[in-house]
Amino acid sequence: MLGKKLNYGDTIGVISPSSPEKPESIQKGLDFITKLGFKTKVGKHINDKYGYLAGSDTDRAQDIMDMFLDKDVDIILCMRGGYGSMRTLPYLDFNVIKNNPKIFVGFSDITAYLNSFHSKTGLITFHGPMASSNLGDEYTLKSFLDTLTKVNNGYSIKNPPEINLKCHNNGTATGKLVGGNLSLISNTIGTPYEVDFKDNILFIEDVHEEPYAIDRMLTHLLLAGKLQQCSGFILGQFTRCSLPHYERSLTLEQVIEDRILNLNKPTITNLMSGHDYPKLTLPIGAKTKIDCDNTAIDILEAVVK
Repeated sequence: MLGKKLNYGDTIGVISPSSPEKPESIQKGLDFITKLGFKTKVGKHINDKYGYLAGSDTDRAQDIMDMFLDKDVDIILCMRGGYGSMRTLPYLDFNVIKNNPKIFVGFSDITAYLNSFHSKTGLITFHGPMASSNLGDEYTLKSFLDTLTKVNNGYSIKNPPEINLKCHNNGTATGKLVGGNLSLISNTIGTPYEVDFKDNILFIEDVHEEPYAIDRMLTHLLLAGKLQQCSGFILGQFTRCSLPHYERSLTLEQVIEDRILNLNKPTITNLMSGHDYPKLTLPIGAKTKIDCDNTAIDILEAVVK
C-alpha cells in the first residue's frame, strides 16, 4: 500500500509523537519546509511536554490519528525522535491508517511506527530526516525529495560518490526492507509490534551505544532466532558508538563480525542513513535486493503513487 507522492504546494503535517522539541527548533523546521515550497500543519499537541515525552501517550497517539484522517494533510513528518513511540502503540487505530494511506517519515525512535504501520497495514513508510533534522544538507534533501516526489517503478539507493558502500559475504539477497534503530528493534521483540524478519532484509543503525550494548542487542536478536530468519543485512551509521580505548572492550567491528557477518548472509555496510549526515531516505516495507557481487542496493518497486 502506497501513499500519494509529494508535490510542491502540498501540506506536510508535522507531529511530535516521541520526545518534545524546543519551540524555536519547531519554528525553524516549519520555516525551512515552507521555504522549500510546501505548506505545513502542526499537530494539536506538538508543543506539549510531559517529562521526557511530548505530552501524554493518548494525546500523541491522537495527533497521529488526526493527521491520517485530515484530508488537507498530504504527508506526515515527525518533528524528532528521542523516546516515547512505543508507549503510544496500543492507542493507535491501524484500520484508520490502512484506510487513509499517507507517506509517513521519521527515524530513530520513530522506528516503532515505521515497522508496525507496515506490518499491520501494508503501508510503505520512510526512514528519513525529520523536521528538526538538517534538511539543508544537500544530499539529505536530494534523497528525501527524490524518494517522495517521484514515482519510480524501481531505483537504486546510493551513497554520495565519495563514500563507498562495503560488501561482506558474496551473493544476493531479496526481501522487504525492514528495521531502523537497533534499540527499538530489540525492545519490541515479543510484542505485537516487532519487526517482520522472515526472509526480509534488515537495516540497522544506532547512536550513543557502546560496543557491549550493540553486542547485547544483537545477541538478543540471535537468541530469539530473528537474525537467522533474515535474507540479508544493511548496516547504516553507528554514530558515536566507538570508545577512546579498547583495553576492556571489543570494537564495534568485532561485534558486527561475530554477531552478523558470521551468519554468512549478504551484508552491505557503511550506508549513509542514521544519526549523521548525509541521511538517505529508505522505504520501509519495499521489495529490495542487495547485491554483494556488485555492491548495489536496488528498490524493486514503486514506493509512492
